Order: sequence, then structure tokens, then C-alpha cells
Amino acid sequence: MDPSSIPAFLRPRVRLLDADTPLERMRRVEAAVGHDGLWVKRDDCMPLGLGGNKLRSLEFWMGEALEQGADIVLVAGQPASNQCRLTAAAAAKLGLDCLVLHNADEPQRDEGNLLLSRLMGASLRFLGPVDEDERARRVREAAEELRRQGRRPYIVGEPVTGALGYVVAALELHGQAERAGADLRHVVLPGSMGPTEAGFLFGCALLGRPFEVHLVSVEYAVPELLERITRIFEGLVARTGMAPAGDWREWTLAHDNQLGAGYAVPTEEALAALRTFARLEGLFLETTYTGKTFAGLLRLVRDGIIPASEAACCLHTGGVPALFAQPGAAEAGRS
Repeated sequence: MDPSSIPAFLRPRVRLLDADTPLERMRRVEAAVGHDGLWVKRDDCMPLGLGGNKLRSLEFWMGEALEQGADIVLVAGQPASNQCRLTAAAAAKLGLDCLVLHNADEPQRDEGNLLLSRLMGASLRFLGPVDEDERARRVREAAEELRRQGRRPYIVGEPVTGALGYVVAALELHGQAERAGADLRHVVLPGSMGPTEAGFLFGCALLGRPFEVHLVSVEYAVPELLERITRIFEGLVARTGMAPAGDWREWTLAHDNQLGAGYAVPTEEALAALRTFARLEGLFLETTYTGKTFAGLLRLVRDGIIPASEAACCLHTGGVPALFAQPGAAEAGRS
């Protein structure tokens, strides 16, 4: 499919990114691992709010919010949430109020993403250590309370809408790779909640599957990860009215070699990846998402799943502000 024919369904959208994020070759890492063609897609290099993948989703969430006449946006997550930080940034940029609900106790000290959200003027509400279902209920209650006060709230986070951002990213990367003469055969993404992965896979499917996609799970067992992605992918089909030919599972491999002890618990390989990419490329990772994803890339190269002669790109989803408050990061730097 011609990429120029696809973006008609990519709305409502408000532009938060002024340009494509960089596609860079990692030549020193190539030399270290014996590979001829390792690239990184720098979604950490976005000017607004210190960047990260959720800005792509926020172009569509905020597009809906503005179309609906919202005057305040609500978002929920842990205190270290990148999505919360970037929602606060987008709200500040667009002149909307922002209420952030954290399912944790209020810490004694603001640091990392929490500090940045507060600096950008977001109102923070701490719910205590409740589970995600209770957190979602409390968000809905907060929205109803705001409506009774005459406000027009919008709740950020609907996954199918958010996934549209990475449909755009797939088209963007495909075009960049062609212009750079990079014959990309493999793309490596973190496997987590699903919108980034489903959107990217949907975009690739519309393009006729230009890459083999590898998902490095950082949170869920592979069956649950694929189930999440499937639901969102099917939601994209319903929303856009476009049904890509073929089955995305035929050219997508999910890997659990970096799950370790679970979400936000870094593996030894992830901590080693923090050092490797910082010391060879000046590229900063963090321990929850990108550290595990880039460690997964190195494992795939080492195991021959990504052959040395086939070019591969790893998506850097950002999140570096969280590094300053993450367990294990300081120890990794001293090693």
C-alpha cells in the first residue's frame, strides 16, 4: 500500500512532534557484537517534555480531547509513569489543565517523572497502593466529580486511539529506512501494554509487512502479551475500516528472555545493556523498558535469530527521566 493513501483515518490529531525522530546507525555496537547493520529509532529525541513514545499516542488522545471541547485531562499511573509525565507536558503545551492520579502513597521526595509532572503544573492525587481496576474506578469518579463542577474532562489512555500513534511511526520508519539506504529486515520493540506494539504492527501490515518484528516482553508472559496486542489490533481494524491482508503473527516473534523477575525488575543483561550503549554510543537507556529491549536485541543477535548480515533497528521508546529514580541504575554505572 502507498503510504500516502493511509493517513486519512489518522484523525483527530494534534501535532506534538515537529519532525521525524532520528534513525541512527550504531557502528560501535556493531563492531562489538560482530553485526553489519544495527540501527536505533530515537523516539527519546522529542523536544516536548523530554520525549518518549507516549507523545505519539498523545497526538491522538489530545486530538480527541480538543475535538470534544475538554478543558482538563485525567491520566493515571505509577509515580514513575512516562505517560503521566508526557500527558502533563502535552496539557501544558495545549493550555489544558491536567489531573494525575497515582496508585501509590505520596513519596517523601519528588524525583524523576513525578518531579517533572509537578513542575509542569499538573495536579497530583495519590490513591495509595490500589490495583489497576480500583485506580480506573477512581479516575472515572474524578471525571464525574469534575463534570458536576461544570468542567469538561477527558480521560487519557484508551488503547486503540493511542495505538494510532505507532501506525504513524511504522510509516515514518519505513520511509526513513528507504531514504537512508538501510535495508532493514528486523525491528525490535518492547512488549508491554500493547498500543505501541499493535499500532506498529498494524502500520507494517498496511505496508505489506516490510519488516520481521520482534517483541521483547518486559511485563507479561508471551501468551498474555499477544492476547493484548490482538485485541488492540482488532480494534484498529474496526476503527479504521481497513483490514490488512495476512496474519501479523506470521512475521512477528515474541520473546520472553528479558522478563526476569517481572515488570520493573531489571535483568543482569538489561543492566549490562545500560552500560554497553552508554559507553559505546552515548545512548542512555532505563531499566524498565529500554534496558530490557536493547538487551533483547543483543541476545537475538548473539543467538543468531537476527543474522549478522541482516540489518535490524531497535526502537528507543524514551523514559530516560525515570532512570534517575530507578533501583539498580547507580550500581550499573559503577560496574
